[in-house]
Amino acid sequence: LQQRRGLRLSAPAAIQVTVRDALNQAMDEELERDERVFLLGEEVAQYDGAYKVSRGLWKKYGDKRVIDTPISEMGFAGIAVGAAMAGLRPVCEFMTFNFSMQAIDQVINSAAKTCYMSAGSIPVPIVFRGPNGAAAGVAAQHSQCFAAWYGHCPGLKVVSPWSSEDAKGLLKAAIRDDNPVVVLESELLYSVPFEMSEQAQSKEFVVPIGKAKIEKQGTHVTLVAHSRPVGHCLEAAAVLSKEGVECEVINMRTIRPMDIETVEASVAKTNHLVTVEGGWPQFGVGAEICARIMEGPAFNYLDAPAVRVTGADVPMPYAKILEDNSIPQVKDIVFAVKKVLNI
Repeated sequence: LQQRRGLRLSAPAAIQVTVRDALNQAMDEELERDERVFLLGEEVAQYDGAYKVSRGLWKKYGDKRVIDTPISEMGFAGIAVGAAMAGLRPVCEFMTFNFSMQAIDQVINSAAKTCYMSAGSIPVPIVFRGPNGAAAGVAAQHSQCFAAWYGHCPGLKVVSPWSSEDAKGLLKAAIRDDNPVVVLESELLYSVPFEMSEQAQSKEFVVPIGKAKIEKQGTHVTLVAHSRPVGHCLEAAAVLSKEGVECEVINMRTIRPMDIETVEASVAKTNHLVTVEGGWPQFGVGAEICARIMEGPAFNYLDAPAVRVTGADVPMPYAKILEDNSIPQVKDIVFAVKKVLNI
């Protein structure tokens, strides 16, 4: 009636959604969409998940679709891989990716290599997801970033979301993918709200795996990050903007396959590169990005050496002041940018 009267109808506005709720929405929508999808892991069902990411799913879908497992990562990861080989689409939650080391044989030797070793006849459509990297005050055995570890392995796809749209879209894409996908979440982002567009609220919204996103346009230096450090880069860019330095901030979103073309195009424009990550420096994600730029056409556009900002090369300390100094902070990014720009 309003349309007939010539009145303009306003589109539904963007809403604020936490990363936790975005992940929950993704699993809910995919469980509903495809009966082959199921979730398993420690405390994912009756307890609603250790971080409440699977809240309400057990009550909605029941014991066959949302399954509590014993504390045996190798056991339930192996069950999940076998289920994927048999035609189901498991979502295997690790309470933290540090615990995935108990199951790394299943992830790498069983899941990642089977499609290749079977000449493509046995796909393994499985998702391994859970919090990755540093949380707060949980010390060395619960704070490791596995982006470089899993990004190293052919046969896996590896995604690392930052915002709520990243989290929902990448998890849905991962569940629908016919390859093993590792979804590296950040525990410290679970409660952080982000704006979610009308498009992202759709049940068919997915973020393509293997495509980076430019979060902020800039002309002086390219900042490349994934997961929580993307937010740090945007904060550093705001600080530097007041000093006349305009940073271009790239959210990688996917670690493997890596969208190096977006980084190359940005470096060709800004002529400077700084990579930022929470993981260790040696053989890290930033090291790979720098190597790709060094070996490719964008190297000719660099006016200064690329600089990496990483976590400290130590097991994560427990004491808060030491922990803070082991993780890249906004001031570290600002310092690196000024170093690479020689200002």
